[in-house]
Amino acid sequence: MRTKSGKIVLVDDDQYVLDSTATLLRISGVDVTAVDSGEKALTALATGRYDLVLTDVNMPSMTGIELLRCIREKDEELPVILMTAYAELNIAVSAVKEGAFDFIIKPYSPAHLVHAVEKGIRFGHLKELEKNYKNELEMTVAKRTLELADALTQLRSMSEETIARLTNAAELRDEDTGKHISRIGIFAARLADSLGADPDFVSNIRIASAMHDVGKIGIPDSVLLKDGPLTPEEFTLMKTHTVVGRKILAGSSFPMLQMAETIALSHHERWDGTGYPQGLKGAESPLEARIVMIVDQYDALRSKRVYKPAFSHEKTCSIILEGDGRSMPAHFDPELHEAFRRVSADFEAIYEANRD
Repeated sequence: MRTKSGKIVLVDDDQYVLDSTATLLRISGVDVTAVDSGEKALTALATGRYDLVLTDVNMPSMTGIELLRCIREKDEELPVILMTAYAELNIAVSAVKEGAFDFIIKPYSPAHLVHAVEKGIRFGHLKELEKNYKNELEMTVAKRTLELADALTQLRSMSEETIARLTNAAELRDEDTGKHISRIGIFAARLADSLGADPDFVSNIRIASAMHDVGKIGIPDSVLLKDGPLTPEEFTLMKTHTVVGRKILAGSSFPMLQMAETIALSHHERWDGTGYPQGLKGAESPLEARIVMIVDQYDALRSKRVYKPAFSHEKTCSIILEGDGRSMPAHFDPELHEAFRRVSADFEAIYEANRD
């Protein structure tokens, strides 16, 4: 197995485990700095640039969790993976809540270890790309357009796996989760199927809908992650994620990506014309966007956010079907609104089967 190139610090006080793990990862293409204590790991991190730290939890002088805390004091984004025995599983879960990227249970399989390290390195690379992109947002419109053109060149050759990876890049930016992305696809496919849509349309919308918020990659963290209501200026900036998403996905020859482009741009349009970014009214908004608009609202209402608790299925359906002042039935395509009413029980089952 060959993984993406990356540079990591490996920490374990058991010399045999340290040597064997380092050898496995080097064979798979990783540049490994192997040390036997947390203190030595911190020294290595202070003198070099690394993509990931892989550390044992139970070490005598400095535990893996203590090492994690020391790393987080200086670097909030460096991925840290903990290696733990079954007996320490609760500790590892708590550490994930404190900022660990992942944990691996010993004894681990080589394939599982390599996959986890690859995932962590990819996360670090995506975070680095994110930093670079945020810097680009402060440059001229011409510079941003050039960057989007480069992204377009890459997107034209995307496979279904690459679509999933790009979706993950956006997911890491905000509070949405992989389960949210998965649910949106299942919801959208179910609603489209209930309308008697063509099987190709149902298949495409299941995947394309996952990219509805890919444009959030272009929204500053100060707005995207704000703990409280947005100002009018911030909301105006937030709404641009639809246009950014369209630009990222534009120009593809693949029907699935063409649909994803449409969804990214128009999934906040409303049937009564009060949506954004274009204020489309009625069937001016494409069907796939109208479908994602209603299923995205269902999932958002069911999910916990910094500004609201998670709502029950019953309350969510009441808001969508009857309105609550902020959300109104007039916002939705009447045919889709009625279809949602018919299959709402399926939505509850889908949500329960795919909880975060």
